[in-house]
Amino acid sequence: MIRKTWPIALLILAAAVAAAFVIAIRTPDPGISATIAQRQPDVLRGQYVYELADCAACHTNPGGTTLAGGLGLVTPLGTIYATNITPDRDTGIGNYSLTDFVRALRLGVRRDGARLYPAMPYTAYAKISDEDLQDLFAYLQKDITPVSQTAPANTLAWPFNMRWPIAFWNVLFLDSSRLTPDPSKDPQWNRGAYLVEALAHCGECHTPRRVTQNLDNSQKFAGAVLQGWKAYNITTSKQSGIGAWGDAELTSYLSTGRADGHSSASGPMAEVVADSLRYASSDDIHAIVAYLRSVPAIENTSAIALNPPAATETSPQPGLGEQFFVFSRPMPVWSAAAL
Repeated sequence: MIRKTWPIALLILAAAVAAAFVIAIRTPDPGISATIAQRQPDVLRGQYVYELADCAACHTNPGGTTLAGGLGLVTPLGTIYATNITPDRDTGIGNYSLTDFVRALRLGVRRDGARLYPAMPYTAYAKISDEDLQDLFAYLQKDITPVSQTAPANTLAWPFNMRWPIAFWNVLFLDSSRLTPDPSKDPQWNRGAYLVEALAHCGECHTPRRVTQNLDNSQKFAGAVLQGWKAYNITTSKQSGIGAWGDAELTSYLSTGRADGHSSASGPMAEVVADSLRYASSDDIHAIVAYLRSVPAIENTSAIALNPPAATETSPQPGLGEQFFVFSRPMPVWSAAAL
């Protein structure tokens, strides 16, 4: 009996190995609409997309040149350095085509075929429209100064220094479908859903991760701890989340980092307000608020106390104690990866 079944088992094993090889080396199609080739990109709109996506947060080293990379992100697995996304042809994305660019942002695959670590929020950016990605690419290529700068080599320990296994992570956890409007909701809600779920990628910080580093959507927006900072529960829970906040308070907090009777933005949230949300239009801020009002309540920890310490009080450095923030850049265990 064993002699009869082992050839079948061997064939199954060989097929599995072949399938795994194809998955690991295949260059996936980013799914760009054929009509985008006839569209003229809007560079000014691309700058707005760039601001809402907060690209500078990870791709600009403090004190360094905008988008030239070099920011070292320390993780339990080692340090990853964000790379250069200026249009420099040798060290940046100057040789990228629109297809290359969209593939990286939607599917986490670089121009050379290497996989990006999933903390680069391509799992959220996969939902961005063709038009917004085309405009963003045009802005980066035309309005950003090329800088010749190579990021330091990552110092991830084996086996995390190998990128090809991420292809299998993508098979399990990457939903590369676009975000489509919900016809039962109004345009403001749908715009808010697009901003929160795609461009602003709020879930990357505000949703906890499983041991496999995919988002635990059973606890969507219920808060998470990342590198010593606590991303606040932004569900509609009145006790644990933002359910007790008024619309005016949320609007003020998102656009200025301040809201009467509530904590002022500090740490990563202050950076997000300064680098991203303060540029958002009033309509987009209100759309974000409208969408957040529909997020199901999840009860977990007590809400942040009213009347917090003065906003001018010096905040401790990340890792020296939990601080609270909202809408921040992604820094899960993988850390942030670049193009």
